[in-house]
Amino acid sequence: MDDLARAIDMTARLVAFDTESHKSNLPLIDFVEAYLREQGVAFARAPNAAGDKAAIFATIGPSEAGGVVLSGHTDVVPVEGQAWSSDPFTLRRDGARLYGRGAVDMKGFGAVALAMIPEFKKAALRRPIHILLSYDEETTCLGPLDMIARLGVDLPRPNAVIVGEPTSMQVADAHKSVTCLVTRVRGFEIHSANLHRGVSAVHVACRLVTELERIAAELREIGDPSGRFDPPFSTVHVGVIKGGTARNIVAKDCMFEWEFRGLPGADPMFARDRLAASVTELEKTVFADFPQCGVDIDTLVKVPGLAPQPGSSAETLALRLARRNSTIAVPYATEAGHFQQAGVPTVVCGPGRIDQAHQPDEYIEISELAACVDFMRALARELEA
Repeated sequence: MDDLARAIDMTARLVAFDTESHKSNLPLIDFVEAYLREQGVAFARAPNAAGDKAAIFATIGPSEAGGVVLSGHTDVVPVEGQAWSSDPFTLRRDGARLYGRGAVDMKGFGAVALAMIPEFKKAALRRPIHILLSYDEETTCLGPLDMIARLGVDLPRPNAVIVGEPTSMQVADAHKSVTCLVTRVRGFEIHSANLHRGVSAVHVACRLVTELERIAAELREIGDPSGRFDPPFSTVHVGVIKGGTARNIVAKDCMFEWEFRGLPGADPMFARDRLAASVTELEKTVFADFPQCGVDIDTLVKVPGLAPQPGSSAETLALRLARRNSTIAVPYATEAGHFQQAGVPTVVCGPGRIDQAHQPDEYIEISELAACVDFMRALARELEA
């Protein structure tokens, strides 16, 4: 079986595990552990606090600093409510495409890395190749943090990290940050005929959402000085709003969930702090005679952006391996920013197109897996030197 055939077979094996983000990934991790043992590859496992998920870090070659980490996640987005043409957890080949949940986001990349282990072992590696498979990327991006904290402690500190999110094997050196928040408004409930004696949490929430719209407009005006992002500005978006009991009851409670996606270098708490200033004004006016009323703004998730590092070891290496002359920026967030914050040069480069991710009948082109195999072969040659 050649490298590409092994990669396709491994993709099928990984897709077969239902690792939707709200479910355990342990069966997949157990499979990977058994495969690594069979290959004689050293690994470390890091479970989450609940014990129902884990990350795994494997090392091929010498256990020393200066190698390269190939990082991917094992979780996938849910399939419920999507119209699939076939079982999403059975890889289906149709012509030049492979269909299945996670085929492109991003079990294909992980499969290529694992399938190439026999070739990595044949190479006379002077610097190691590491494979990190994590969890919860689709929800919090916190899955790799325990392993990242161990780099340079009891795990070798790499010289570069390549996160294999789908970029059509282009090298991305930048992406936005994501801050996810929930705002809860406490009003004063009363019959709507006596509206003036209560405080509607729904009305206050709508005022705050309108303020977020004003903040979003300001961000559009500031724009993206680099000219690399689409959309070319930081964004604010309210995705969920819930509140109230009945049409004729002044609402006691209302909440809305929202996010801020910031350009590299933007303060991830910019929109939150601006909204908090509006809350302070409400406390002086609307809430002045209602001490039981108020607003809480809670941050749920903060995923750091990836800032360009021109000429970094990761960028230089990935451009050479991918045979590219320039980098791109991507609109989605990844765990790459966490590696960068830990001081490790990082880029994003993986097979497939991001517009296929999260879709019914998600697929990856076999040619994209083949390009990733070539990339991995070139990596092995690079680390032999």
